[in-house]
Amino acid sequence: MPVERQNPHVETALRYHEAVARGAVGEELARFFHEDAVQHELPNALFPDGVRRDLPAVLHSAERGSGLLLEQRFDVHNAVASGDEVALEVTWTGTLAVPLGTLPAGHVLRAHIAVFLTFRGDRILAQRNYDCYERLDGTVAASGAVGG
Repeated sequence: MPVERQNPHVETALRYHEAVARGAVGEELARFFHEDAVQHELPNALFPDGVRRDLPAVLHSAERGSGLLLEQRFDVHNAVASGDEVALEVTWTGTLAVPLGTLPAGHVLRAHIAVFLTFRGDRILAQRNYDCYERLDGTVAASGAVGG
């Protein structure tokens, strides 16, 4: 089901994710953010302690990570807007360009993400990500009864 793009903040959120998928860095990425922006990635498999970044750190991280992936995609399944807040339900897929820990180049990473964006004017003031990565070791979890 396509996500409704009529809300201007939802439209900006979708364009922002499209730009990140293309590998946007520098001014192309910065134009989505308010100068006082803060990005908070809650603890997950890649950042067990979570990470909090101001705008310069967001831009630095994007630049540093620009060679890590061959490609990436954000499939936005749902978007809800209320005032200056937008919540997105997203599946992210990224193919490694280089080895990452024990994962070889070419390995496909997948995460199910809840993204909460707060806007000031037409720019992102705050971003909170809850990233649930699928197994990073490349194995398939056994199926069957829970609690077995």
